[in-house]
Amino acid sequence: MEEPRPPSPKQLSRTPSWILLGFALGVLFMWLLPARDPAPLPVEPLPSRPAPLPERPLDEVEAVFATWGGHAVWTHELTEISLWDPLTREFSRHYEVLRSGEEYFFRSIPRLTRPVLAYGVPDEAPLRFTETEARREEWLRARRQETWRAVTDAIPGSPKPAAP
Repeated sequence: MEEPRPPSPKQLSRTPSWILLGFALGVLFMWLLPARDPAPLPVEPLPSRPAPLPERPLDEVEAVFATWGGHAVWTHELTEISLWDPLTREFSRHYEVLRSGEEYFFRSIPRLTRPVLAYGVPDEAPLRFTETEARREEWLRARRQETWRAVTDAIPGSPKPAAP
């Protein structure tokens, strides 16, 4: 009996070669794909109002006011101030101060209701003080007159304004 001989290459099926080629291309394709990020976490909507800052004891504002309170402008024994807050990096802590003799009473308020005093307080002061609208207008009027006087003095031959 004759031993069986292996089939010739022409007789072999080509199907396994195509399967192996498809598998290799699939592995290569998957390897070249970018890595997927994990599923994003659900995003909660931001609150419509900022979270309130933690309440702080009044000891701090009392101590600062004891040093800088001489710049306060009082109206009917009341004034408003803003204290520098290092957390927000702005004058965001607002207080109403009531003066009764030598005693001061502080009440936290959400915002200032009077104009901020723009003169007479050093820039490095940790407090901002307020003034009344009438006092602000008086100061602005004096500034305008001072500016007008400086302009007319600088123009040669201009008539000098009459003293009020």
